[in-house]
Amino acid sequence: MSGATHSVTLDGLAGRSIEVEADISGGLPRTVIVGLADVMVSEARDRCRSAITNSGRTWPDQRVTINLAPSTLPKSGSHYDLAIAMAVLAAQDVVPSSSLRGAVFLGELALDGRLRAIRGVLPATLAAAEAGFDRVFVPEVNVAEAELVGSISVVGVRSLRQTVALLTGTEEPDDPPVPPLDDVNGASWTAADRLADLDLLDVAGQEDARLAVVMAAAGGHHLLMTGPPGVGKTMLAQRLPALLPDLSHEQSLEVSAVHSVAGVLPSDAPLLRRPPFLDPHHTASAVSIVGGGSRVIKPGALSLAHRGVLFMDEAPEFASNVIEALRQPLESGRIVVSRAAQTAAYPARFQLVLAANPCPCGLDGAAGEQCRCSPLMRRRYVDRLSGPIRDRIDIHRVLTAPARPELAAALGTGRGTAELREAVDVARQRQAVRLADSPWTVNADVPGADLRRRWPVLPAGRDLIDGQLRGHALNPRSADRVLRLAWTAADLNGHHVPTVEDVESALALRRGTALGGSVRDVVQAS
Repeated sequence: MSGATHSVTLDGLAGRSIEVEADISGGLPRTVIVGLADVMVSEARDRCRSAITNSGRTWPDQRVTINLAPSTLPKSGSHYDLAIAMAVLAAQDVVPSSSLRGAVFLGELALDGRLRAIRGVLPATLAAAEAGFDRVFVPEVNVAEAELVGSISVVGVRSLRQTVALLTGTEEPDDPPVPPLDDVNGASWTAADRLADLDLLDVAGQEDARLAVVMAAAGGHHLLMTGPPGVGKTMLAQRLPALLPDLSHEQSLEVSAVHSVAGVLPSDAPLLRRPPFLDPHHTASAVSIVGGGSRVIKPGALSLAHRGVLFMDEAPEFASNVIEALRQPLESGRIVVSRAAQTAAYPARFQLVLAANPCPCGLDGAAGEQCRCSPLMRRRYVDRLSGPIRDRIDIHRVLTAPARPELAAALGTGRGTAELREAVDVARQRQAVRLADSPWTVNADVPGADLRRRWPVLPAGRDLIDGQLRGHALNPRSADRVLRLAWTAADLNGHHVPTVEDVESALALRRGTALGGSVRDVVQAS
């Protein structure tokens, strides 16, 4: 006797359908799971046996062989439980095989037959729809997440008994609801609540730094802020997400899928519409930042910040391997985590914001304070952010503490977040029109070769950049980043092509020097 159902295995965000076969044959009572299953999947035989028994059915008193095909793919996770149980029940003719055709089963079984919430429902449902299945059975608490995929019918179930009743056409039991994952309740990885009411008007002075934040938001650029403690670096970084536009539907699905695999997607709001904001502590491990794990490779902060902002405060205090791990995703927009038994790739196209003190004591450049660090100590501290990492940062700003009269005069002046977000939206719309027939959405994503070929600046601006290259003030990669910044300045100023003034503003942003010209009017009150 045999029966078969289908489930899904995930490799990063990529899913593939898995056929779950159950064969009941003569021999001593024993249950064997084959098909490159890890320990978590192998333990499913005990969960499924208890769940079937406690649901009023019988587990075969014979040899039961469960095969997860194709056998070349590694299988991990507890979401195969429901599919395994249904395959065994189909082999016993409890459930007709015809009712299982075109269906995918996802869910972890409790010992009493209840279906617990699982991670990765959204990417698994997407994979099932792409594979041509027309139905997916998921735990009831995961229904809202699965229904984000509109091309497949979603069936939410609370227990194994209810699933059997639906497939056999019998009366459904009145089982109690199952709570969501414990680590999802109350979690807010997007930081939307604590950042919602923050306004750039709260930052007194620092006009150039505020303009740098607006430029970063308008073009999707990376930002490095250096200055003594208390000058507003963290305040500026926390106000950047409010300037960003909402995610498109495709971007929302992509971001929500990453958070689903990580197990931090809120069950009551499974579609993330706002850009996420991640601010890991400088003591965080490389695995928590990059991603990884002993059994299942989970996404780290780099991927959880996809399409949003990754803020690393006290950046030089992070471990050197964590900082250097930023190189690949800053260039490619993805992170590949390799382990001995598995390799997973996750998207990681985020805006990086780094904040750093100028020296170990932080007092270099602080008003009324005397730095006690030697030149060698300062140099070593600065070198913790390597040259290749600094070269990948588009905007560099050095913040100094404003004087008290300057603070009093600047408090509450300038444009607030609401006004500046309108300017950012207009700049983003100009980019959307210009990049409509390309795979990119913001200036920061456009490769330098395409930027020079398809969207060149005016000859005078090009000559200015070429002069910097000849004088070795810029390298080729830095020159491309200046071009991207020049286009963002042009978008904010309403120019169809970057002018010399736009290129000069881009060079100032790159060097960390004072800003001037019409782009400065963006943050000033009209």
